[in-house]
Amino acid sequence: MANPLRREVRQLYKNLLYLGREYPQGADYFRERLNSAFMKNKDVTDPKEIRKLVDCGEAVIKELGTLYYLREYRAMKKRFYEEELLGLLNVGRPTD
Repeated sequence: MANPLRREVRQLYKNLLYLGREYPQGADYFRERLNSAFMKNKDVTDPKEIRKLVDCGEAVIKELGTLYYLREYRAMKKRFYEEELLGLLNVGRPTD
């Protein structure tokens, strides 16, 4: 593997490992899957194929970012709109 690509692959692995800490199924699950994915492709030597795999890994980073953003949005929405929803449903209020 050429040095620039090797550096990119290592940086991709580190970035994914860092993002995996917050994975919903757990950091250990994510780390095992990440390690197996990288080990599966360890024998790839063609620079074009490596570039394609790195691009795929960068797409996964974007998907993880979207997943985390959506989870944060849902938690915030639940926190702020729960009272309003309860008010609309008249839950917890005595009826006259």
